[in-house]
Amino acid sequence: MKSILLAVAIAYAVMLALLWLAQDKLLFFPQPSRGRSLPPLGWSLEEVSLTAADGTPLAGVLVLPPDGGAARGAAVIYFGGNAEEVTAYAPETQRHYGRRAVLLVNYRGFGRSGGSPGEKALVADALAIHDWAAKHPRLDATRFCAHGRSIGTGVAVQLAAARALKCVVLTSPFESLVAVGRSHYPWVPVGWLLRHRFDSAALAPRLTIPALVIYGGADTIIGPGHSERLADAWGGPVERVRLDGFGHNDIDLNPRYAQAIAAFLDRHL
Repeated sequence: MKSILLAVAIAYAVMLALLWLAQDKLLFFPQPSRGRSLPPLGWSLEEVSLTAADGTPLAGVLVLPPDGGAARGAAVIYFGGNAEEVTAYAPETQRHYGRRAVLLVNYRGFGRSGGSPGEKALVADALAIHDWAAKHPRLDATRFCAHGRSIGTGVAVQLAAARALKCVVLTSPFESLVAVGRSHYPWVPVGWLLRHRFDSAALAPRLTIPALVIYGGADTIIGPGHSERLADAWGGPVERVRLDGFGHNDIDLNPRYAQAIAAFLDRHL
């Protein structure tokens, strides 16, 4: 019996060690560039290349509505999911955000961006992306919104805590990645193992800007309860949109998804 218990303990320890070593590959799924991005009809597209604080090159696109003259305009900075090449999103920007500029810069290791993804690096890059946008002649830094989806909500919340945003849109958010991990792997000490914690609930109470929390009622990856708990913790006004019958990857197929985002931005941006 002792030898059996010892073998089980060793196997469990080996499994935990493998999870520790492999967690980056389990969390992030870098996608290659999809080729040339196309803006909505009549819009323009600007290639974006900037350098992160540690010298890593970041690449993406800035999608611009038809020129309204010299005035600077509002902008949405989008942070995608853990398997999303965000420049492919360019054709959908007008439908989701109305006539507003949209900045789509890929995470490290995604598209044409260099390096490897990780929480600290992605958050530092988000600050650099925001600060680059704040200096752009077509963008009004006092009218920025961060839109995060899935793991990108963890980046968007940390950006909102560090920079003055007008509002945030959070698609399928969670209170912390530790809480999500525990819901899927209750037999694993996730709190000890996880390096990339994205603890949005720790920051939410002191964030007073308006937030739109939109999530799928049939989401089995980030269950509705995770999104609802983050909304409960938010320190400012929160609008909640629950799309029943839709899950994690098909939520944007519901027509109410784009309608809710565009209407929220009309009110706050």
